[in-house]
Amino acid sequence: MSEARRKAAKPPRLKKHWALRVLGWLAALFFVGIIGAVATFFIVYQTTKIPDPNKEFATNTTTVMYSDNKTPLGSFYEQNRHTVPLADVPKHVQDAVIAAEDRTFWTNPGISPSGMVRAAWNIANGEQLQGGSTITQQYVKIMYLTQERTVSRKLQELFIATKLSRQQDKSKTLEGYLNTIYFGEGAYGISAAGDAYFKQPDPEKLSVPQAAFLATVLNNPTLFDIDDKDPRTQKRIIDRYHYVLDGMQQMGTITAAQETKYANRLPAITKKDKNSRYQGPKGFLLDMARSELLRLGFDQDQISGGGLKVTTTFNYNQQKKMVKAAQDELPEKRDKLHVGMATVQPGTGQLLAMYGGPDFLKSQLNWATTRARPGSSFKPFALAAALEDGKSIYDTYQGDSPIVVQGLKLGNELNRDYGEVSLLKATEQSINTAFYDLVDNQMDQGPEKVVAAAEAAGIPASKTLEGDKSNPSTVLGPDAYASPVDMANAYATFAAGGKYVPLHTIKEVRGPDGKVLWSETKLKSKQAFPPEIANMVNYVLQDVVKKGTGTGAKELDRPVAGKTGTAGGVALEDRKKNAECDGCKEGTATLTSWWTGYTPQLSTSVLYRAGNSGESDLDPYSDDPAFFGGNWPLKTWLAYMTDALDGVESADFAEPDEDAIKDSPTPTFTPQTPTITPPTNTPPPNTPSNTPSNTPSNTPSSTPTKTKPTRTPIWPTIPTGQPQPTNTPKNPGGGQ
Repeated sequence: MSEARRKAAKPPRLKKHWALRVLGWLAALFFVGIIGAVATFFIVYQTTKIPDPNKEFATNTTTVMYSDNKTPLGSFYEQNRHTVPLADVPKHVQDAVIAAEDRTFWTNPGISPSGMVRAAWNIANGEQLQGGSTITQQYVKIMYLTQERTVSRKLQELFIATKLSRQQDKSKTLEGYLNTIYFGEGAYGISAAGDAYFKQPDPEKLSVPQAAFLATVLNNPTLFDIDDKDPRTQKRIIDRYHYVLDGMQQMGTITAAQETKYANRLPAITKKDKNSRYQGPKGFLLDMARSELLRLGFDQDQISGGGLKVTTTFNYNQQKKMVKAAQDELPEKRDKLHVGMATVQPGTGQLLAMYGGPDFLKSQLNWATTRARPGSSFKPFALAAALEDGKSIYDTYQGDSPIVVQGLKLGNELNRDYGEVSLLKATEQSINTAFYDLVDNQMDQGPEKVVAAAEAAGIPASKTLEGDKSNPSTVLGPDAYASPVDMANAYATFAAGGKYVPLHTIKEVRGPDGKVLWSETKLKSKQAFPPEIANMVNYVLQDVVKKGTGTGAKELDRPVAGKTGTAGGVALEDRKKNAECDGCKEGTATLTSWWTGYTPQLSTSVLYRAGNSGESDLDPYSDDPAFFGGNWPLKTWLAYMTDALDGVESADFAEPDEDAIKDSPTPTFTPQTPTITPPTNTPPPNTPSNTPSNTPSNTPSSTPTKTKPTRTPIWPTIPTGQPQPTNTPKNPGGGQ
């Protein structure tokens, strides 16, 4: 081989030599790293001390305050716990918890390597840290550390769990865990949990299915809330319950036959009544505050045992006044009559007071947050949509009844005729046909624009419309659903010059150390409507009070805007009775009756309903022929607002654009006395007088004898020979 070829062969050997040297250095560094990591672990392990147990754990109660942050509203469970020795906890109860949470509990070193990898992966990816994956880790977090989700706290948890597992008997750890872990329902520990779910505080008397169920919910009481009837939640509970039973069978605690038997159904739940802290109307406030804390991201452990200091938006004095009005200013007949009330401060989104019922412990159905058809209370959203669409309050529309829209006949309350009317007059007198004409004939995509305006004002999107948005009756809300809380906040948007702020009940949340964990300052407001649009809506709704369907509100003796609303249909008992009756009449009952009125300082909504489910006829409760919103709902509203604004200086609404009022064209319609055309076959005994009057009366007769009117349906009727549409709405509600 030539000299040149030998020289050419040397570089590969040099490259191989250097590669081996690099690999050697890397291997050395790797082993040094391992030795360093092991040394660091043992040094940290040796220097880690098991801290004293959290002495305040048993008394870490979450306190809830009224908005003044001085008056207590209530508290969320003072950690309901009854400590029991492990000897008093039968093996099948112990095994149920082990099968659910840590099947290698008796053999693992107190930590889970797979759990550590998962936690490290989440840390590296900036995700939320995983909770303790072993029973020992969970116990350490509860008894020795805080609920913080930080890297340092997680490392502490791992080292303390490892040391505790070596220094303390496993039985002692299990006993501590069973007496401290949270099971939901305010129950800490297995004894309190048995009492809360099965009225059985003695663990020795818990059956295998009961033990398996408790082990199921302790994993996450929120995700496995048995009261949540969502099918996904129910499936989640059943799947977890089967998982626990399968683990117990694998551990030899139960046989395969027993597993099959117990898996057929969940054990019967017999919860204890909630304690007196929820008694009375304030129970609804606490329940609503708790629900909002959950939505804000606080978990059940933090709420029920995290020692939080919660300041709500509820005003103590306003709440007392609302309760008084809701319980005192009522019709004489009150059996199964329900009132829902709410008041919101415009421009803030703060729910200042709410009346959901007389006693939360007797019925958890909150009439202030339960959805109902708003009827004509929905018309202000149509008004706002029309103004945004370029319409004027002096544009005229059909006021006579009926009007045909999309082939459907729609009418006014009591079949009244008004002639051609302006939008101002139509709102003032709550004339249905004019709004049908406006929304369905004079506006492109009118129903959709009404829905958009309602949502912009504050009616939650999920509640705004359950049916077809192009339904011609949308303007009267037959498929729309809202609660007094929703309506109070939506009208507050108009009162605030079109400014929308999300409705909320929590002002601030602080931790046990006083650190602010959440504040309402995080909420973002938005201009839902241009100020000139909102000001014009306020102007028109003030006309409702001055000479329309809400004249009773003038007694407040200050600027007031508002709107009445009723929704009719067939009462629940009549629907059941007439289920097989093809010729039965519909629309003879008033099912909801509203008055939502506001000043620049307060927006308050009142809703009346009747019957166990709120689907019974309201009319028998009124001395008038029908339970109009301008009667008892307005009276109850007035009783509250008079006290609520006592001592508060009167304030004016911002004036709308003067040019839009003063320089608008003279209305082309000729004001006329509305006429009532009774059905030709059965004229009502008390026919209204034909004597002209400026304002139609809510009662078609001055005779003291109460006669329920025969109503011409204000919901669609099908013309002769026309096919029945599948989406024909029932009674959507009507004007006054």
